[in-house]
Amino acid sequence: MTFGPHIPQERRLVTAIPGPKSQEMLGRRSEATSASLGMAIPVFVSHAGGGVIVDIDGNSIIDMAAGIATVNVGNSADRVVANVKAAIEAFTHTCFTVAPYSGYVEVCEALNRITPGNFKKKSMLVNSGAEAVENAVKIARAATKRPAVVVFEHAYHGRTNLTMGMTAKNIPYKEGFGPFAPEIYRMPMAYPFRWVGDKDNVSAEALDMVTHKIEKEIGAHNVAAIVIEPIQGEGGFVVPPKGFLPGLAAYAKANGILFIADEVQTGFARTGNMFAVEDEGVEPDIMIMAKGIGGGLPIAGVTGRAEIMDVPVGSGIGGTFGGNPIACAAALGAIATIEEDGLVEKARHMGAIISAALESMKAKYAIVGDVRGRGAMQALEFILPGTMEPNTKAMQDIVKYCQQKGVLLLTAGTYSNVIRLLPPLVMPDHLLNEALAILDEAIAASNA
Repeated sequence: MTFGPHIPQERRLVTAIPGPKSQEMLGRRSEATSASLGMAIPVFVSHAGGGVIVDIDGNSIIDMAAGIATVNVGNSADRVVANVKAAIEAFTHTCFTVAPYSGYVEVCEALNRITPGNFKKKSMLVNSGAEAVENAVKIARAATKRPAVVVFEHAYHGRTNLTMGMTAKNIPYKEGFGPFAPEIYRMPMAYPFRWVGDKDNVSAEALDMVTHKIEKEIGAHNVAAIVIEPIQGEGGFVVPPKGFLPGLAAYAKANGILFIADEVQTGFARTGNMFAVEDEGVEPDIMIMAKGIGGGLPIAGVTGRAEIMDVPVGSGIGGTFGGNPIACAAALGAIATIEEDGLVEKARHMGAIISAALESMKAKYAIVGDVRGRGAMQALEFILPGTMEPNTKAMQDIVKYCQQKGVLLLTAGTYSNVIRLLPPLVMPDHLLNEALAILDEAIAASNA
């Protein structure tokens, strides 16, 4: 396997972070772009591949973010690049709903094949995770003729109006942007670390609370869909306990409600399965996918039972750029890379390395309250020692320390106290171990 422009797989710092060229570009960014746009690390990228990002100052930084789980196959993956080059030389766009092309159909065929469920499926393609969520809700409402959508505490589903309403956290995602779409109902999440009831019985207690609230506050007969991330992303990599997802799916089926899995961040080998719901054998009525599907290009998909996907009125779903031919070519390259290079198994291998390291950190440092996740999607939640109080300052200090040492980390969590690890699945072991060792150093420094 090669990595883009044959980038050495090493951490290398030739300047401070940020270096002088990045500092100049930061000034230009400040003048040219909205101040509301976030930034995880103050460098500007020159090229990237494998497990590293190289900035314009020549620093080679270990990438533990993967574009928020977008480049699971790595930046500039061989098959993705080859497919995109061939596609862009042929044509850039026609709009699939104007003059269709084979790439769109081939991606949908692949999604129908690789998503869980031994039943006839159909798919549609759009541009982003939020757009996929919106279309899944539209399809569910059309199929059930019901208005209500059930979501969960700590959920993140996007930044459009409907998906902001479905998202739990106010700042930064919702503050000042309302009012939001109606008929969205938020339920308690089975969050084991912060569960206030019987911590040995979280799944059953949470299911009882959710089903009771649906029955009494909405009416199950009014619910079109239950939408849930199998492992919550922006909410802090909250992993529901065993039995919670199958219990929700069973309740949905018994009440004519569609069970929708939002696999935008968890999909495409990230958790050690192609999709996270496979861990407990759940077969969603509708799957929402984005991020890792396109190897870095913007594409998303909605896959569901064929009889559901066929319900909306003709031309009721679609869009100008959805399933753009270049993005479809990239998606086919990414899916082939995952399957042919064994990246599901690689994610499990990386997960074992990460779990061992994080559990060691938890045992050593009182500020680490919880370690959770699966595969190459894991997190640490930081607390004030001896309490359950979120420790945002420790999280911030640790991220800054790692940045200065050339390791890119992402934060998350409703309480802004979680560091999440999302390395590209093609990262070599020596880089992963080096990043984890620096994270350990950072926690030790913060814990002192």
